[in-house]
Amino acid sequence: MEFLLIAALIAITVAMVNRSQNKGQTQLQAHQNRHLEDYRAEASRWVERLGGQVFNIDGIDDASKQAMADASERYTSAVAELERAQTPVQAQLAKDTALEGLYYVRAAREAMGMDPGPELPATPGQSRAGRVTEDRTVEVDGRTMSAATGPSDQTPHYYPGGVVAGRPVPAGWYSEPWWASALASGMWMMSSMMMFNMMFAGMAGVGYSGEDFASGVGEGGADMGELGGDMGGDAGGDDGGFFDGGLFGGDGGDVGGDAGGDGGGFFDGGMFGGGDGGGGFFGGGGDGGGFFDGGLFDF
Repeated sequence: MEFLLIAALIAITVAMVNRSQNKGQTQLQAHQNRHLEDYRAEASRWVERLGGQVFNIDGIDDASKQAMADASERYTSAVAELERAQTPVQAQLAKDTALEGLYYVRAAREAMGMDPGPELPATPGQSRAGRVTEDRTVEVDGRTMSAATGPSDQTPHYYPGGVVAGRPVPAGWYSEPWWASALASGMWMMSSMMMFNMMFAGMAGVGYSGEDFASGVGEGGADMGELGGDMGGDAGGDDGGFFDGGLFGGDGGDVGGDAGGDGGGFFDGGMFGGGDGGGGFFGGGGDGGGFFDGGLFDF
């Protein structure tokens, strides 16, 4: 009789373990799918907004034409990134690309004397990169390079500010896209630090040196921490997991996330008691007693 009771108890335990694991996995997957769809919907909103501008605005001079060409390129990239997005991080990248494209649209509108439109959210690394706050012209490797606060025939190339190949590029208008080769290849030329020092040293809107530029100060990687924290903090199901509010108890957060359920678990308000579940097999919790404590066997 005792052997049969133990065998039955083991069978019940295994069944509860499997059920708890399957339920937790299903809830986690469902939550992740909802989370991804939220990020995709947000990215889609910005991509569509960019597309509306790209298809309806034509530049009238070199600066506005170049800015709209860059906006169009960002739109194409954002659409492709959104179609491939299988995680919230990938959907966020599509949103950031679309926002960058909208900054180019604002620049084009500004160059044409139009209302630039509403302010946009900052893109990753943008605030750290700084911005051009005064017009400058320098000689670098035998060529003349200029940076300016606004568009002109001498400075028709705009950059909204951000990180390119691990280094910050201040927002502003330039005589040439000196970041373009690094954007395409992922590598900077040896002379880039010297150019940066000559162009931006002492500029109020750029609070770092060429040496800092070369070491990646202003790099926008930390901006993704907010995304990661949000995704990690919210993930999970409502009834806890194997040890936390599932099989072994606890208050059952959203599988490592926000709120807590009262379902109890295997050891905590579930099989072995505790928590809010009203006791378990081996007691210790709630009003109902346990299997061995106030239940089948009352010690």
